[in-house]
Amino acid sequence: MKNNLKAPRWRKQLSAPVDLLPGSLRSGPTAAPVLRIFFHLIGAGILLLSLSCHPKIQPVGDRTTITLNDQLQLEAELIDTDPFTTDLSRWKPELEPGGTIALTDGKLEITAAGGCTLWFKEKLKQPLMIEYTATVIDEGGPHDRVSDLNCFWLADDPESGELLADTSRTGKFSQYDRLRLYYVGLGGHNNTKTRFRRYRGTGEKPLLPEHDLSDPKYLITPNAPNHIRIVVFEGEVQYWRNDQLIYDFYDPSPYVSGYFGFRTVRNHMTVEDFKIYKINQLQP
Repeated sequence: MKNNLKAPRWRKQLSAPVDLLPGSLRSGPTAAPVLRIFFHLIGAGILLLSLSCHPKIQPVGDRTTITLNDQLQLEAELIDTDPFTTDLSRWKPELEPGGTIALTDGKLEITAAGGCTLWFKEKLKQPLMIEYTATVIDEGGPHDRVSDLNCFWLADDPESGELLADTSRTGKFSQYDRLRLYYVGLGGHNNTKTRFRRYRGTGEKPLLPEHDLSDPKYLITPNAPNHIRIVVFEGEVQYWRNDQLIYDFYDPSPYVSGYFGFRTVRNHMTVEDFKIYKINQLQP
């Protein structure tokens, strides 16, 4: 019977470069089996490369499939978004004097002369995923300092019971020490450190050695977009930047609900495509 099946395209492409083999392997009684092994190895290498480069997230309308730790399949359903085209009524600023927060061409633009926190007013509940794209501007402006692309999430005030009801905070960083939250400071200390902390709500915010990073691959490239993705599923807390998993933290007593906030200091940055997803485990 005639075989009408076509060879995979990658196998056709690999049929040409036989000249890459040594002459002794291109002819003689061992040529055919050696060639088969050679092409199988190359094909396997291409397959592994394609798998390693495959993105962890594949958007499907307003639903997205994500893989947690390469094992657990989750479905993330988009439940809220802010395209930054209308106004800032859904956000609460805490901004030291001299700074501004504005909407510019579909982007949130923060120019901070001192400390700045911008809280999303909706209280969030995990399991959830938060995504946005942020760019630190370095174009010679008075506050164009490449540093502190930071954020808080699942934040709350155990003392007052309602974080946003407190009007005493002015954006100074130390005023947040007594809150209960997760925090990442990306490119802090003049873009020399990236750090993750779990604030306990008691003034304690321990820094573990493995969460204190200084390798340039974990820092900020000026004027380049940073796609941030935060995932909290039960006790698993992950922070991604441009599909690079920077922090994968297991919390035996995870925070269940709280607020999200952009955080920076003496910085000029833009944010776009802010999205919030709820997460459900896919059935096997």
